[in-house]
Amino acid sequence: MKKLLKTGIGALALSLTLMGADSSVVDAKEKHKDILNVAHRGASGYAPEHTITSYKMGEKMHGDYIEVDLQMTKDGELIAMHDETLDRTTNGTGQVKDYTLEEIKQLDAGSWFNEKYPERAQADYEGLQVPTLKEVFETFGKNANYYIETKSPEVYPGMEQKLLDEVNEYGINKDKLLVQSFSSESLLKMNELDPSVKLVQLLEYTTPAELTDREVQTIKEYAMGIGPNSDMIDREYVQKAVQNGLEIHPYTVNEKEEMQKLIDWGVTGIFTNFPDLLHEVKKGK
Repeated sequence: MKKLLKTGIGALALSLTLMGADSSVVDAKEKHKDILNVAHRGASGYAPEHTITSYKMGEKMHGDYIEVDLQMTKDGELIAMHDETLDRTTNGTGQVKDYTLEEIKQLDAGSWFNEKYPERAQADYEGLQVPTLKEVFETFGKNANYYIETKSPEVYPGMEQKLLDEVNEYGINKDKLLVQSFSSESLLKMNELDPSVKLVQLLEYTTPAELTDREVQTIKEYAMGIGPNSDMIDREYVQKAVQNGLEIHPYTVNEKEEMQKLIDWGVTGIFTNFPDLLHEVKKGK
């Protein structure tokens, strides 16, 4: 009887072990699927960044989020643009804040891409316009996933309130909205204005990244995640963030090998200019 009991217990232990192994494999595959694929400035490896064309391409390439950097015009309109100046991504020059929306709408926001990346040039990129945040919302609707950054908020007083006003005006689903910034002051202001909006603290490191207990606790008071530059983090950094309940979405990762490494380390999302490549990695290709 004892021998039978021992045999039974052994068999049970073995089956549980095998079940555990199977479930961990399933978990790993599921975790792979859950990695957020953030189309950085749209599918900006293939089309002019922060244009409706780039955002649409990001969606087609299985990007989970439309990522929008915000600047504000002279007449207080929020537009999608990374830089504070017009020079790099349009045929204009000078500061965004010195031009009205009407003036910025006259600019060509696509031809620069054709000149810089002739191998990916498309005739219909010429003459693309700088979109407003309102136009992005009108194009993709209230239930799309938006990942919006308040850029240089110190240059644009009231940017946070303006963003919230437009989010509310268009009935944007706040469960699918993430707001990020390098400025903790801007995120704290957002949190004060509307605590229901989920926030991500962007971080930039110039030396190997460290995350202290104090930083974790401070960030967790207002944000649900962090976005560090991918080239300065390691497995320990990622694990510390995740084990402390923080989402971690490194930027900007454009090589499959690097994507796989970060996923293996435990990141919960990745910013990429090539969302199709991250989709392939997630599918095991």
